[in-house]
Amino acid sequence: MPEEKLMQPFEIEEIAKVFVDLGVNKIRLTGGEPLIRPGVEEIIERLAILPVELTLTTNGARLRKFIGLFKNTGITSVNVSIDSLKPEVFAHITRRDTFRQIWENIHLLLENNIRVKINTVAISGVIENELFNFVNLTRNLPLHIRFIEFMPFSGNHWKNNKVVTAQQMIEIVSRDYDLVKLKDEPHATAKKYKVIGHQGTIAFITTMSDQFCGECNRMRLTADGKMKNCIFGKDEIDILGAYRAGVPIKTLIRESVIKKHEAMGGQFINGYRKINPEKIENRSMIQIGG
Repeated sequence: MPEEKLMQPFEIEEIAKVFVDLGVNKIRLTGGEPLIRPGVEEIIERLAILPVELTLTTNGARLRKFIGLFKNTGITSVNVSIDSLKPEVFAHITRRDTFRQIWENIHLLLENNIRVKINTVAISGVIENELFNFVNLTRNLPLHIRFIEFMPFSGNHWKNNKVVTAQQMIEIVSRDYDLVKLKDEPHATAKKYKVIGHQGTIAFITTMSDQFCGECNRMRLTADGKMKNCIFGKDEIDILGAYRAGVPIKTLIRESVIKKHEAMGGQFINGYRKINPEKIENRSMIQIGG
């Protein structure tokens, strides 16, 4: 995407200030991969001065370079996306042989007292073979593993028979472990559990099997400044274009929130088994942000 179409660091800061004025208290940088964005250091430093919890989601490959910046700007929590703990499977999924580097970076985060959540997309044929490996990580490490039901987006080859539901995973884990349900925060997207005696936790994001649209308060701003009120919605409002034209954007932000569909961006509300992925109108996941 041409540089002039992207929000520049000072624009990100000024637009973020408007969201904060409207009550936003948490900002997450995501992608794609946010840590390859030119000028990401400046973006983090600018956002860190705002009265918000600042965090990010990353593939973890470049974390070592940014540890000092995270500590200086008060970032205390990072999400790392890993869909397999087997280096050969990881390399097949990501087309990059970087698993060991990422695993070392996760330990580096923990050593620097940065909370680590691991995001794992549960895809049939993969997760069944690794579910216990992920759960076992929480035994001796204060990691928070989040299993995400496989969601349909443009170009991700989604099929309903690839979805492994949270209930199916809970039933599998419960065969070998004593699971206790933890209290979820207001508007939480993840349902949290803990294995008795383990340091860390596990959680399930039940987007497909148990929708939580009525509680979701997430808003997304794409790299080119389009506001999406739902991760599945095709509707976008051009916040960056209005900002550059000198048009007040508070009204547009409110308009976007008010227009939010009752569930699933208005695209599939009859259950995931009836979704036709070819009819979905949306960006790819890397353009939306997790």
